[in-house]
This record gives sequence, C-alpha cells and structure tokens, in this order.
Amino acid sequence: MQKYVIALYIRLSIEDYKYDSLSIENQSLVLHEYAASMPEALNAEIMEFIDNGYSGTNFERPQVQKLIELVRANQIDCIIVKDFSRFGRNSIETGYFIERVFPLFHTRFISISDDFDSSKFKGDTGGMDVAFKYLISEYYSRDMSIKTKSAKYAKMQRGEYQSKICPYGYRKSADGRMEPDPEAAAVVQLIFQLAAEGINATAITRELFRRNIPTPGQYKAAHGNHTHDISRCHGIWSTSTILRILEDERYIGSYVIGKRAVLEVGGTRSRMKDRDKWYIIPDHHTAIVEKAIFEKVQASQLRFSQPNKKKRDYPLKGKAFCGCCGHALSRTMQKTSYYYCRHSEADEKSRCHKMRINAAELEKAVFITLKKQMEAAASLNPDGTVRLEVAVPERSEYEQQIEELQDGKRLLYERYLLGEIDLDTYKAEKTACDELLLKTKNAYAAVLAQAKQKQEERSRQESREEAAEAILDADTLTTELADFLIDRVLVYPDNRIEIAYKIKDIFD
Repeated sequence: MQKYVIALYIRLSIEDYKYDSLSIENQSLVLHEYAASMPEALNAEIMEFIDNGYSGTNFERPQVQKLIELVRANQIDCIIVKDFSRFGRNSIETGYFIERVFPLFHTRFISISDDFDSSKFKGDTGGMDVAFKYLISEYYSRDMSIKTKSAKYAKMQRGEYQSKICPYGYRKSADGRMEPDPEAAAVVQLIFQLAAEGINATAITRELFRRNIPTPGQYKAAHGNHTHDISRCHGIWSTSTILRILEDERYIGSYVIGKRAVLEVGGTRSRMKDRDKWYIIPDHHTAIVEKAIFEKVQASQLRFSQPNKKKRDYPLKGKAFCGCCGHALSRTMQKTSYYYCRHSEADEKSRCHKMRINAAELEKAVFITLKKQMEAAASLNPDGTVRLEVAVPERSEYEQQIEELQDGKRLLYERYLLGEIDLDTYKAEKTACDELLLKTKNAYAAVLAQAKQKQEERSRQESREEAAEAILDADTLTTELADFLIDRVLVYPDNRIEIAYKIKDIFD
C-alpha cells in the first residue's frame, strides 16, 4: 500500500529572526506535533520543506517550488503550515493554490493557527474568514516593507552605508561609514583626470594595463574580498568598468538610492525611475573626485551617449565571443566589417591580441555549420519536415476512476454512520476500496510519468522540426534564425568556431 505523504512547509524571512515563535525549530516542532495527532499519520511519510531567509510576498522560493512540483506529480497527500503567511503573503497567489491547484490534485491543506483544514470545506473556499486572513497577511507584508525602507533611509541620512560592498575607491570604517581607500582612490582620480583630458575609455584601459594597475576585482581579491570573478580579466580593465566609474556620483560624496522601482511587491524585476524621483543625499561621505572635474567628464561622456547614431543590427549581435579569453567580440561598422577581441587590445602577449575575423565570412561559416548539422541529424519526410510519432496517453479515465473511488469511500462511511452496514462490513469494503484506489493511483502515476516523458520528447521533436524548417527556408544567417537557435559562438585566432545552441539536444 502506498504511504500517505504529509508535507510540512516552513518559511523564515529576514524580518522573522527576532521572533522566537517563528523560528525554524519552533515551526518544525509545532508541525510535527500536529501531524503526529492525525489518524492519517500512522505509517505516513513526513517530508520537510524549509525556505530560510525568503520573503512570503511571492512564490520564487526553491522549496515551495519543489513542493508544488511534487503536488502536481500527485506525490503529496497533505500540506501543513503554521499559518497562512508562512505559505504566502500574496492573497491572490495563495488563494489560487489553496482553492484551485491543491483540490485539483486532491491535496489537503492545513493551516494550524488559522484553524483551516481544506477537507472541511469541500466545494467551498472557507468563507470570508479565510479571505480576510489572506488580506491581513498581505497588508502586514506591505507595512513591513515600508517600515524597513524608512529605517534604511534614516540610517543613510546619518551617514551610514547600508550595502555590504563599497564601490571601488572606498572602504567601510569601523562605525559603518564609507571612507576613501587611499590606494584605490588614487586610481579613481587618475581615471577621472585622463577622461577630463579627453582620453576615451578604451585608451584609459590601455594606460591602466601599461601601468600594471590591478582591476577592481583583483584589488579586492588581494585584500581578502573575493566577491568578483577575476578568472577572465588577466589584469585588463574593461571599458564598461571605466564608464561605470565615470558616471558614479558617489565619487563626489553624494549617495543616490531609489534609482529603480520594483514592478511587483516582493518581486525581482525592476525599472529605472526618473531622476527627480531618486533619493539623493549630498555630502554623505568624503568625496574622491572634485565636482568640477566630475561635471566636465559628464559633459564629455554625454557627446558619445546622445541618441544621434542609428542603431545597427546584425545576426551575431551579443552572441560572438572570444574562444581564448571568453569576452564578447566587438564588431566594426564599416563597409567591410570585422569581429575583434577588444579586451585583449591592451595585452600584446595575449593569444587573441589583434584577432580579427571578417564578419560576413563568420556569419556564412555559422550558417553552413547549422545547415550541415541539421541535415545530418534530422530524420526528414519527403516534404522536408521532421517526422513526429509521439502519442500522449489518455488520463481522464484514471482521474474519473480515482474520483469515483474517493466518492465511494465517503458514501461507504455515510452508510456506516446511518447504520445501513455494520463495522466489520465497513472495514472490509473500505480495505478493498483502498487497495483498488492505490492500484489506480499507481497506474495513474505511471501514466503521468509516461505522459511527461512523451511530452518532453514531443517538445524536442517540435523544436527540431521548427529549427529544420527555419534553416531550410533561409538562404543566409538572419537575426531571427540566430536568436532562435544560437546561444553563443566561440571564435578562435585560427578562425575555428564552436557553436552553443539554445535548444538542448537539438542535433542529437
């Protein structure tokens, strides 16, 4: 007989650490004690899912995602949480799972503190009490967010620096303030001085390499801060790093926060806000760069950032990389265009120094490679399309059988309560019904697994079919074709290329 599976979900956010009652240990104890009191817990499998340090305002949490995936696979019979807010503070999303998803997969949901058990509300949502608790939980989350931001802004106004990592050129003092790091600050001043003299970012990178000045990542690593990946830089500064430094207002003592606004409460997506909506704290810390020099540099940089140049598109834009150092290749916009490795320009000893490849030749070589690999890998019909022979098993019959058996068990219990059958008859018929239900569920699980496998194969074959049609219809490499198939193209000094595809196993 298949074991009854009970999932205990535990969540602890950063704001919850000060409340002992919400600790992981306390939640675990409460949930285990409750589960042990359930008749279904006899010989049941107990599983724990813990999201430590995650907000409940969205469901972008690893363990809750794993839990929901198991529910959809019909591997969870019951979910127990301490209260609704542990599962989620977003009323709409939480209600969707509790009222729509879990009932669909016959998963019972229990919230201990809220005295909610979905098995008591079959065909119902739990009434206004449950809905009101959803809303209270969401209001609490929004209120906490506002209070946290207010406290953060107050600390910043006092001169404290809230980020763990200071910008290059600064370090944190003992009292939590930002102070100049003499060695790195001198480099920042040099960069601004060169830019003020009219030297562009590319030339500045060459000058820093010539002087053997470590990159910000190398400098921080040498001082015990290994937060940056320096495996590819080889002591060469990037133009993007230079440009970021040149536009950073923190170097004149100002601190700017609130540049970006999140698109949803608790989400990760954001957008840049208008400058008049930024929160700017002047004279927040000691300046490294004089304001006059900073403004002169901004005026100079503005000439190159004005939208007066027509944007040009090409098939391998953002997809061509150096096979030696791994950096993105730049492309000249001339009558005869070339891809080249800008990162190695400063290092004459680098293998990819002055590496250039004709753009048209590279794009032609990539297209020919795509065409040859598709011809070799795809099994095609006479009309040129990929053969598809995938059948997804029918599942509705099993779902209907399971529902009928569960309804039969409930009717059987009602007959016993009404005195229509005695206890021995009830037990015997229930045992037979449970055995049949288990066999049906096992068969259904096997069908679901087979269906998933078939669907994955169907998706792969449909991708191959779509790729084959796109390649066969094309006469040359297009932006659409490259965006559809190619993740990146590695180019080596001997003009050898390697293609990494977006679609996994497309040519297998």
